[in-house]
Amino acid sequence: MRPPPRRSAGGTIAGIFGGLTSLVVLAILGISLFGGSQGAVGGTGTSTTSSGPSTPREKATNSKIYKTGPLTPVSCRLPPIQPSAQSMRGFMDTLSDCLDATWTRQFTKAGIAFDKPDRVFWVEPGRSPCGSYPAPGASAFYCPANNTMYVGLRHVVETSGGEPLSHYAVYARVIAHEYGHHVQDRAGILLYGDGQMESGDTATRTEASRRIELQAQCFAGAFLGSERTTLPMTREQYTAMVNDVLGRGDDRQPPEKRDHGSGRHYAGWVITGFNGRDLTVCNTWIASPSKVS
Repeated sequence: MRPPPRRSAGGTIAGIFGGLTSLVVLAILGISLFGGSQGAVGGTGTSTTSSGPSTPREKATNSKIYKTGPLTPVSCRLPPIQPSAQSMRGFMDTLSDCLDATWTRQFTKAGIAFDKPDRVFWVEPGRSPCGSYPAPGASAFYCPANNTMYVGLRHVVETSGGEPLSHYAVYARVIAHEYGHHVQDRAGILLYGDGQMESGDTATRTEASRRIELQAQCFAGAFLGSERTTLPMTREQYTAMVNDVLGRGDDRQPPEKRDHGSGRHYAGWVITGFNGRDLTVCNTWIASPSKVS
């Protein structure tokens, strides 16, 4: 029996924009600060109305979690990150506590049982039920086999493309993304997505993976948007975060390896969640293929 697939927050920065400044990159791609994007990528379809999802597909396309309204702020305030593993651990623990509080409330609204994920914030290499870590290009991942987030305290910095620690929103997005996979798991969404990845051809498998990853991006954005006042999410932090995810797209990968989404969509779904803060906008399972490419 193969290990369950790990879900990761994206690879190392590709550097596809060279020396362009963050603001120039955002302008080129039509993305505005705190104001959405031109031609937003978020889900625009309508979920099927029913008494409640009963099949794996319905749990993905029509989950009760989409109907819970905007995320309720929990007044999350993040500590500064100092250049030490201990400081990064404190930052991640504080953020994870906020995520626990936020998503516990949301699942309560949905009437879905929810258990908080475990956390392994590591310094030394190790092994999870989903495979060994560190893995190439993945400083963080979620393992559904034991409902645990794994993040390398130093590795997450090493794979950031030289992002300064002062840009804490870049690192917060990574944790919020992995937590998003736990949300998908608890809501039953991953069951359908992983089934699609097992049963389909290459195109079906990679598209299902992108829908999973881009939804986790949107969930991360919704959380960060709901806490924008207290984190705080300043213009500088927002720009750094968006520029970071733009560089993590898989545009240059061959078709069989395009499992996370283009830079534009990887950023676009975070922005959609950030501005919407309502999980209805995060339904990648009813979005057209062109919006999850």
